[in-house]
This record gives sequence, C-alpha cells and structure tokens, in this order.
Amino acid sequence: MGSDNLKPLRFVIVDDHEIVLDSMVRVVQHHYPEAEILAVLTANQALDLVEADTPDAIIVDLSIPESTPVDATSQARVEVGVQLLTTLMERFPTLNIMVQSAHVQALVRLKPSILAHQGGFTIANKSQSMEDMLTKFDWALKGLNYLPSEMRSGLELKPEWLDVLVLAFQQGLQDKAIAAEMNIAHRTVRNYWSKIQDALGVYPEEGKNIRIQTEIRAREEGLID
Repeated sequence: MGSDNLKPLRFVIVDDHEIVLDSMVRVVQHHYPEAEILAVLTANQALDLVEADTPDAIIVDLSIPESTPVDATSQARVEVGVQLLTTLMERFPTLNIMVQSAHVQALVRLKPSILAHQGGFTIANKSQSMEDMLTKFDWALKGLNYLPSEMRSGLELKPEWLDVLVLAFQQGLQDKAIAAEMNIAHRTVRNYWSKIQDALGVYPEEGKNIRIQTEIRAREEGLID
C-alpha cells in the first residue's frame, strides 16, 4: 500500500486565551502543514479529545479552566492544568506532551511522574520565543525529554539509567543488546536514553552526535570509567 494509508499527524493544543491559542495553531500548522490540529480552551475538552483518539502530541498551558462556561466554579487555575497532566500521564503513558506556561515551577511536584513517563515530555516558558517553543515541541514529538534548569537540582539518575550507560559505553552494546541484557523492551531503552540525556543536559544540536555528547558528559560526571 502507498502513503495514502499513513495517518496525518494529529495534535491537540489547549490554552484559555483565544488569541494565544490562535497564534499557537498558526505557528505549529506552518511547521507541520499536513498535521490536523485541534484547539480547545479547557481541560475537560482536551481530555475528551485525547480519550476519543489519542493524538501524536499535546501542548498544554497550565493555567486553564476545567470546563465552559468559565464562571466562579470554573476559572483558569494552575491546579487544573497540573491535574490534567497527572491524568494524561496516568491514562496515556506514551503520549508526547509539551507544557507551555509561565508557571513552570508548579511542575516540580510532578517530577517523579514526569521522570517515569514513557512518552516525550518537554517544558517551554511562555516568555520564550516561538522558535524555542517549536524546538521543545519537536523534541517532545520525537519522544525526548526537557526539564528547565530550575527542575534539575543535581544529577538524579536512576539505577537502570546507569546500567544503560555502563552497557553502552563500557561494554559497547547497541540498544537491542542492551534491551536483551536488561530484559526490557527496545522502546524502554530509547526512553531511558531520553531521561539520561535530559539529566545530563544533553540535547540535539545540529552537526553533533547526541550519543557521543552523552558519553562525554557521563564521563565528565564520573558516571562511567
């Protein structure tokens, strides 16, 4: 069969400010012209869309109302966005998520869930440029992780992540062999790499091999011999 059977990318964007939402849709649509983009204003609308047909990625503002109409019982609150993210990560563990918010610090309480999430998870501050936002969205769509510096207090590598580093850089194993050695799925190994690279502050750069950069940083930190 040909490419006609390939489903177009499908994104959900949730933000309670219609002007911001329209701007986000235009920017993402320009970057991904073939994608289907669904824009909503509330947490309940976003959850309904994801449950109906899981998208390839979702962009979430934290300060959003739970439902419409927005009244005294359903005002835009950071807590609503935090709860939406909690629910999404629980029900859709491989969903690619990007958070765009001016309230990044509120995500600290979700750090254990974010580190355990199997899909991409990136965070962009609303004060940053649209170009930066698109970069973070691209990373999330590729299954990568990015936490801002204020959420990365020192190196926090889980034992299984260290095992991946040792097997890759001290024993020279490729990912499939690492998966077999650790008795885990190949996808899980790829997810571990994303977590490791975020902890080390290593992200994709034009002209640089991210695996080599990861090895250099891991050796600098004394994680491998």
